Amino acid sequence: MKEEKHEDKLLKVLRTIAPGTLLREGLDNILRAQTGGLIVLGDTPEVMKITEGGFYVNADYTPANLYELAKMDGAIILSSDAKKILMVNAQLVPDQNIPSSETGIRHRSAERAAKQTDTMVIAISQRRGVITICKGNLKYVLSVLAVILAKANQAIQTLEKYRSVMNKVLVGLSILEFEDAVTLYDVAKAIQRTDMVLRVAKEIERYTSELGVEGRLITMQMEELMVNVKEQGLLVIQDYATVTGDKSPLSILGVIGSWPAEDLLDLSLITRALGYPGSTSILDQHVSPRGYRFLEKIPRLPLPVIDNLVKTFGTLNKVLKASIEELDDVEGIGEVRARSIKEGLRRYHEQLLQQERHG
Repeated sequence: MKEEKHEDKLLKVLRTIAPGTLLREGLDNILRAQTGGLIVLGDTPEVMKITEGGFYVNADYTPANLYELAKMDGAIILSSDAKKILMVNAQLVPDQNIPSSETGIRHRSAERAAKQTDTMVIAISQRRGVITICKGNLKYVLSVLAVILAKANQAIQTLEKYRSVMNKVLVGLSILEFEDAVTLYDVAKAIQRTDMVLRVAKEIERYTSELGVEGRLITMQMEELMVNVKEQGLLVIQDYATVTGDKSPLSILGVIGSWPAEDLLDLSLITRALGYPGSTSILDQHVSPRGYRFLEKIPRLPLPVIDNLVKTFGTLNKVLKASIEELDDVEGIGEVRARSIKEGLRRYHEQLLQQERHG
């Protein structure tokens, strides 16, 4: 979970200084002028404790103002929302015992100040022409936009391929579910493919956060490709996990998502996360779905009714074999809804077979 918090913090930082924001416009002006700069976001007591000298200006923030004031030496202290320029020409004196991997005075001060105050500190290099963001133990060097855009486009192509493979795996799983011929290998493969798609999407989210307004088209493509991905993965887990009483499908998916990439390749580890023994031979074990994912496909079927169906019949296979009268006996289902369930399941089966033929 620590890694996830680190990623969330990075995304928040990147959005704060993304292209299209007034803060980024000011930073780019300083970068082009090659004056260098040291900017602190926030005048917390911790920041003021390590600040010496400088002038209080309390002026409205504009990119032009930031650019002009950066011509002076020392740090510029902004309000935490970057709407006010509070101090200029200030000297940051962080604890010298805080470790820093930087060699330049400006960047070393930025890294130490960020670690000591947990405030965002931005160092703009005068000679190298790079912007370094520090916040707490996080340090990130902004890349050239053209490079990020190229990486984002490549990642979108990867996402399209992964989503296509995931769809085929889920169609195959659904057909096996109709035939009651599912093994844990099929289940683990479906969850593995879902998580791979989610990982690529997380990578793209970092790119789009850094691209800001320049990444709008990438964001639109990603949103279209990610429709129902996570929901389908959660429903697969809900259908097959044996530990659903102890852990929610969301927490199980979160655990799998936190693994290193090489662990994701081991399908037996995925079955262990679902609550099964972790041996390799377990992948051949026959399992029956509860039916949540299938029943969710039926239009206008409320979740409480789906829960009642699963509690009554236990498995999807028994729901499929149930007569209209047996379905009618379930709480929340009348004869009309019972017929629509039978018809909906039949149509979905036909649709799956068509997808398999054309896939």
